[in-house]
Amino acid sequence: MEVVSCSHSCSALRQTPQRAWRLRGSGVGLGHAKSPGPRRSAIRCVGTTRGTSVPGDSSKVHATQGFVDATLQGVPSRKVVEIEKVMIQGLPEGPDSSPISTGFWEWKPKLTVYYERSGTKNSKAPAVLFLPGFGVGTFHFEKQLRDLGRDHKVWTMDFLGQGMSLPCEDPAPSSIAGDQSEDTFWGFGQDSQPWAEELVYSVDLWQNQVQHFIEEVIREPVYIVGNSLGGFVALYFAASCPHLVKGVTLLNATPFWGFFPNPATSPRLSKIFPWAGTFPLPSFVRKLTETVWQKISDPRSIHDILKQVYADHSTNVDKVFSRIVEITQHPAAAASFASIMFAPRGQISFQEAISRCQSQGVPISLMYGREDPWVRPIWGIKVKQQVPEAPYYEISPAGHCPHDEVPEVINYLLRGWLKNLESEGSIDLPFLEEPSYAEHGVSRELEFIREGSRKSVSVRLYGSKISLWSQLSSFLNTRASNSRVVSR
Repeated sequence: MEVVSCSHSCSALRQTPQRAWRLRGSGVGLGHAKSPGPRRSAIRCVGTTRGTSVPGDSSKVHATQGFVDATLQGVPSRKVVEIEKVMIQGLPEGPDSSPISTGFWEWKPKLTVYYERSGTKNSKAPAVLFLPGFGVGTFHFEKQLRDLGRDHKVWTMDFLGQGMSLPCEDPAPSSIAGDQSEDTFWGFGQDSQPWAEELVYSVDLWQNQVQHFIEEVIREPVYIVGNSLGGFVALYFAASCPHLVKGVTLLNATPFWGFFPNPATSPRLSKIFPWAGTFPLPSFVRKLTETVWQKISDPRSIHDILKQVYADHSTNVDKVFSRIVEITQHPAAAASFASIMFAPRGQISFQEAISRCQSQGVPISLMYGREDPWVRPIWGIKVKQQVPEAPYYEISPAGHCPHDEVPEVINYLLRGWLKNLESEGSIDLPFLEEPSYAEHGVSRELEFIREGSRKSVSVRLYGSKISLWSQLSSFLNTRASNSRVVSR
């Protein structure tokens, strides 16, 4: 455990030059010295009906592999294509995995950020910062820390107001004597503490938190990877501080956050709303929060949500479940939740952040679980259309948290993307061994060993030319797959 306290910014950070992606080279490996390259075997795939083999040839299966259900009337059959099975490495175990260290960084008085890191001995390797989604924290990236930490410097942290970055003191304590008890919610008093007078758990706060964490703790530009809310903040930050970002990877990033206008961009409109997430909570918000919090913090509700967002129900989520339950029991959790829900939107939208990243030369990659019931693949396709050069990988079966559900696949793709950028394009992106794939796309079956069993996951890389049929089929297949339990 380490404690870091910084009161100034590091101004000596170098600015990362813009990088051009070249789709040529010698292929993509796993990047770890002891790791053999992935094994590949081509499979001829014919037809468009899911799950039926071709009579008389056991090596032939249908091409769609869950990506295109062309059983709709009037849709012509597909041409013969080849889908490769690629054997990738599973997660490291025991002494083969990278150790994780933890720390607390005091950013401002009473505002302390919890973080974890791995791979600190890899001094010449690039730094990668993972940002978690709403309601989770650093624990959601344990599989990346232990694996990618073997050959990269890997960091992750909890956003203020979430995880282990919740306050250690009551931001608005009750002034009534004897009113404090174990069941009392923090932040429900009449007056805020001086350190919490301007505290609002908003995307602007988190974007600022990320900036200072990189400047004062990591002290070098990073590749930033975000899931859900973390993806939104990652893109927002990259658009605001491109000199600190070498590239952005979005994992089912939410394309919007916040319901209320930002006072900096809409000062008149923001005055209409009586409260904007500050402390203390108004009385009407306290009553509403108590009712809502009682429901969403119930372990049964948390269990149901996890069941909804993980497509493969054989995935072990016991640790994630227990950590989320633990967070909800913190006395500051309910008021923090209310502040987050009522906080204003960011100063720029998701789409504007994409445009800024594109104009400033910040590389973007997309890795989306296809069975996500919240952030449907169509949102990833929209980003791909806005940034055609961004690689977009659609993964199935995988839901809202592909990094935890299929970490083997995400880690493999991330390693390949990082190698491509670090080599300035001399090493191909994953799946782009053939130049034509960049335009038309390609599918792969990635196989790996998990707990002694062979697992198989379908991954589709979208090309720069995305047809209307591709969008429609992705939307229809997502609806169909979300209506059933996927278990392999």
